Amino acid sequence: MDLFEKFAGQIEVFVGVCHTLSRNMYVTGHGGNLAWKMDDDTLLITPTQMNKGDIRREDVTFLNFNGEVVAGKRRPTGETPMYINFFRERPDIRSVIHCHPPYVNAFAITTGPNWLMRPFFPETITEVGPVPIVPYGEPLTQRLADNFLPFLKKYNAFLMENHGLVIMSRLDIQWTLMNTELLEMTAKHILHALPNGGLKEIAREDVRNMDNIMRTRNLPYMGAPDVWTSLEQLYFEEA
Repeated sequence: MDLFEKFAGQIEVFVGVCHTLSRNMYVTGHGGNLAWKMDDDTLLITPTQMNKGDIRREDVTFLNFNGEVVAGKRRPTGETPMYINFFRERPDIRSVIHCHPPYVNAFAITTGPNWLMRPFFPETITEVGPVPIVPYGEPLTQRLADNFLPFLKKYNAFLMENHGLVIMSRLDIQWTLMNTELLEMTAKHILHALPNGGLKEIAREDVRNMDNIMRTRNLPYMGAPDVWTSLEQLYFEEA
């Protein structure tokens, strides 16, 4: 069966997420890209050099995990090497969004503390986790893709220095979008709080108790399976 027919429903959702990112100004110009694993050898990905608000069904591209186009008329995003690394190193991951949400991205260009590594809100702690800074690498290069490797097994969200956010999940592209929105709101709150008396983290004991939420909701810890055994370890022993 033709891939555009086989995955028609997923394509509709994927294009909708592209449009939401554009409408929220999380991507501008030709910036940002998305990928969603359809099966063990098929990746749905955005085309290169298109505004995400303009993307339609016929513009998306299907790749295999060698990075070769298997369906679609357009060339895939130039960040394809980065995505191939992601799905090879994290076979548990199903979907990835790279975008430039303005409040989150403020931490990509500041010289102060990366407050996105710290525990402030229960939802962000249990759904997204800490967000490390990945050292700068030239866009569209293997070097940028490889700069993720020390971090990729440990986390599900990453802030590329002087560039933008990459966020991934074990669920579909809509779930990854919701986590993007959650992280953007968290960053907005942090930046509003900083000039108003500083920041108040959730205490270590209370982070430890949030493992109850993880068990109740059957949530996986961030990173590859079995890397972390508790939120306390993730936020305090790694710090």
